[in-house]
Amino acid sequence: MHVTAIIAAGGRGERFGAGEPKQLVAVGGRAILERSVTAFLTHPAVDAVIVALPRALAEDPPPYLRAAGAPGAKPLRIVAGGERRRDSVASAFRAADPSSDVIVVHDAARPFASGDLIARTIAAAADAGAALAALPARDTVKRAGPDPASHEGRRVIETLPRDTIYLAQTPQAFRREVLAEALRLEGDATDEASLAERAGHHVRIVDGEAPNIKITTRGDLAIAEAIAGTIARPARTGRAGTGYDLHRLVEGRRLVLGGVSIPSDRGASGHSDADVVCHAVTDAILGAAALGDIGLHFPDTDPRWKDASSVDLLRRAVARLADERLAVGNVDVTVILERPKIKEYVDAMRSTIADALGIDVARVSIKGKTNEGMDAIGRGEAVAAHAVALIRSL
Repeated sequence: MHVTAIIAAGGRGERFGAGEPKQLVAVGGRAILERSVTAFLTHPAVDAVIVALPRALAEDPPPYLRAAGAPGAKPLRIVAGGERRRDSVASAFRAADPSSDVIVVHDAARPFASGDLIARTIAAAADAGAALAALPARDTVKRAGPDPASHEGRRVIETLPRDTIYLAQTPQAFRREVLAEALRLEGDATDEASLAERAGHHVRIVDGEAPNIKITTRGDLAIAEAIAGTIARPARTGRAGTGYDLHRLVEGRRLVLGGVSIPSDRGASGHSDADVVCHAVTDAILGAAALGDIGLHFPDTDPRWKDASSVDLLRRAVARLADERLAVGNVDVTVILERPKIKEYVDAMRSTIADALGIDVARVSIKGKTNEGMDAIGRGEAVAAHAVALIRSL
């Protein structure tokens, strides 16, 4: 299933009252927009991301959006938004890959959507056609109208059954054909789910999250800073694992490291694509979970793994962790290679590994070292990688 995420960030944030677009304001040391984009860019269920920005910002995007398009990284496109939210979403929709099965739309002003919420919304849309995250109302809900006894006052018209009231959030996700039909409707709407409703589609509700707040006014910043502070605290990582891999370098093979093809006259020999970075990380996370090693799960005697992408094998290992209610906290990798130098490819490698692990790229470290001309690695005959991983309970 191919999933494209649209980040709706085309508004000017006039109610926010800042001297810059609201989405560029920092919360917990990171821009609101950066947090929202990263949540989808690093999510394993999302294949591509499209960000709709105000035209001036689209022509000169912030550095973290430009860096996201590095070679080997997940596809990220920037489009100019429109006057209305639906115009921005429609502009991004037109730029989406026609092969997209599900389109997930998220408001950039909600920087704290969790990976679990994103995954559940996508899965619900794939099954039902349309889905949105929403929270049940906790307070008694009153419908109000004008008070005839007062020019400016309001009076209660009726009390609504609280158990039927839900407060809509994003992400909202749709099968591609459902969103296409919804966007063809005339008129404006506050969200895409209401357009889908108007088009006659049933929209499934997915349990939302209280921290998934929308930052609308400057008064919301204090709450957002508190949430960011909670998220920034180190995750409980009760288990650690190490991984190591080494492959001989031979002519006629691609050199693949961290899912990135690196120009070289020789590549690593192996049953799969022989990516020592992915292999070491896979061993590290499996070891931390006491689930064996890469050879146990993906033996080189099995033809299914012949020339397989090691990034795909890493994703499978992460899924195996999820079955055990475990997730990766962070990884640190050291690549030992005499030549070529990998410095200019490290960012793309980090992005690819983070995407496979389903974590923020800030939690992935990759470093390059040489063996100073010593042994087989030093003579340029082999490449190796060491990895350390911390995992946590879900």
